[in-house]
Formats: sequence, structure tokens, C-alpha cells
Amino acid sequence: MTENVKQLTLLSDFKTESPRPLWEQANSLEELTEIITACRRCRLRDGCHQVVCGEGNPKADIMLVGEGPGKAEDEAGRPFVGAAGRLLDNILKAVDLSRSEVFIGNVVKCRPPGNRLPLPDEVKACEPYLRAQLRIIKPKIVICLGALAGKTLVDPSLRVTRDRGQWVDKDGFLIMPTFHPAALLRDPRKKRPVWEDFQSVIKRYDQLKA
Repeated sequence: MTENVKQLTLLSDFKTESPRPLWEQANSLEELTEIITACRRCRLRDGCHQVVCGEGNPKADIMLVGEGPGKAEDEAGRPFVGAAGRLLDNILKAVDLSRSEVFIGNVVKCRPPGNRLPLPDEVKACEPYLRAQLRIIKPKIVICLGALAGKTLVDPSLRVTRDRGQWVDKDGFLIMPTFHPAALLRDPRKKRPVWEDFQSVIKRYDQLKA
């Protein structure tokens, strides 16, 4: 544990009327990663090998958010490294982006058993860490990969088949929901809609840079 995180832990021990959680005190991804790695707020940490906090540019203008780590990600300690991750790499390359330019993370940081979707209480326990990542990175654009990310960051009633490709301006971020790359592996017909969504992202990103 770094000295900064130790200091944050000590500060959190003081009795105040409304002590700020550690993740709200973290000022860097390094500090936040240490806090997340030590987390036991839900059952998932006991069943996974590694905590997958995310990777990429800590000052990225574009952040991609998936659901949770799978088997390959749990073993590697990195997000999107399995078959869906390789497809995501190809999608990024097709729009002249790379992993080093963006930041890639998930709603939950620990692998759910059997690669199932995270349960509502698991999402609730881990969501503050995702919000802290957004606060620290300050991306201009957030791409929600799949329904769970969209429901978490946009609206619980979001339906990715209905709402994908539609821009949402919320909490200071431009958010684009689209299909998860794993959905494209199951149904190749979804590749064109995702391509159109990423084209829209690049167009909006170029406008923001201009």
C-alpha cells in the first residue's frame, strides 16, 4: 500500500458526521487501484483470481465500459483479452484507435462465477469504483458495451437493442450505448450496427477536438 493510500485510510478512521469513502478521496488511478484490489464489498472477490481494474490512457478522451471480467481476463488481470477482446481490438483499429489511446474497464472488477452477468447487489457494490474512474480520467466520451453498462451509466430501463447508437448527455459525459463485442460473436448481424455506432463516436470525437 502506497503512502498516499495509507494516509487516506488513516483519514477515513476519524469519526466525522459524514466520512468520505476512500474511493472518493483517491486522486489517481494508482491510488484507486489499490483501494479496489483490497475491496471485499461483495462476494465476487472470494471467487476470482485477480481484480481487473482496467487499463489504458489515464487521461483518455474515450473510455469503454463492459460488464465484467471473463475467464481469460481473470487469468491475465487485464480487461477484454479473450475472443471478445480481440474483436474489440479490431473494431478500435478500424476506426484508427488503439488500447493505448483509450481506457477500457468494466462495471464490476471481479469475475462472476461461470461468466454470468453480475447480480444487482454486486453492481451496486462496485459501481462507486467505476464512478471514481470516470471522475479521475474525465473522458469526453463513454462507450457502454452491452446492456449492463448502459443500464448502470445511463438508465436502468435502457434496452441496448432499442437504445444503441443514441447519444446521451449525462453527468458531464457524452455516452454511447452499443452492443457488447461478445454479442457480435454470437450474432454477426450486429457487426454493422456496432460499426455505425463507432463511426458516430469518431465523428463526434473529431468535432470535440476541433
